[in-house]
Amino acid sequence: MDDIDRFLDEDLSKIGDITTESLFKNELGKANIITKEDSILAGIQEAEKVFLKTGAKLKPVFFDGDKIKKNEIVAKVEGSIKSILIGERLALNFICRMSAIASETYFLTKKCKKINPKVKIAATRKTTPGFRKYEKKAVIIGGGDPHRFGLYDAVLIKDNHLKSSKNTISKSIKIIKEKVKDKIIEIEVENEIDALEAASNDIDYIMLDNFDSLEGKKVAKKIREINPRIKIEVSGKITPDNIINYASYADRISLGYLTHSVKNKDFSLELI
Repeated sequence: MDDIDRFLDEDLSKIGDITTESLFKNELGKANIITKEDSILAGIQEAEKVFLKTGAKLKPVFFDGDKIKKNEIVAKVEGSIKSILIGERLALNFICRMSAIASETYFLTKKCKKINPKVKIAATRKTTPGFRKYEKKAVIIGGGDPHRFGLYDAVLIKDNHLKSSKNTISKSIKIIKEKVKDKIIEIEVENEIDALEAASNDIDYIMLDNFDSLEGKKVAKKIREINPRIKIEVSGKITPDNIINYASYADRISLGYLTHSVKNKDFSLELI
């Protein structure tokens, strides 16, 4: 059983769609999936898999990553009316959610790259349980950086690691390097003193957490004077309204907003 099987099971359980099953037999139908607002399209591949599972066939008109305009038909669906209606909501959930994330990622990336062409807009692990890989995929479709997927693919030393272990920053980094090989190493810091201590170590990223933009710019300059190889990530207190204030000096800007606060885009499925 894959993800889509599990998601369909939430709707159908072992009983099925009692409304649709009662009203229809094997009547054939066609439907259009229509966007109600401009967006960057995402989730079409997942929607296609949903309808394949229910016995219908989705034919894309546009593809993931395409810019689409309000009222455009983005896909056509054919099959029995039952197979279309059973998959309708799940397919739309994929498209509405993933298109929202892709669109906002695209918007913020475009906005920030006007100031710094090298900056990356990144997601965090503040994702919907069970849906992370689709939310991260949507970030990529929108031109963003998915960041680490989980706790296993990169090192990120956070404040609770330091508080609980009672190690200094330098000692924590040393221990990590002895035990973890061939992984990105990043440390989260909340003040200039810790940032400069981290900079004296050979690591990949320093995350300036909850710095205001002016303080962050000053500290980033000092980090690069110590070790120009280290990349600067900024995170915390960053919104679509203030993000450009960080763009000039950050290598990466991460914000949980991309995956936990965006408003779904509006799509509908209309039977012909």
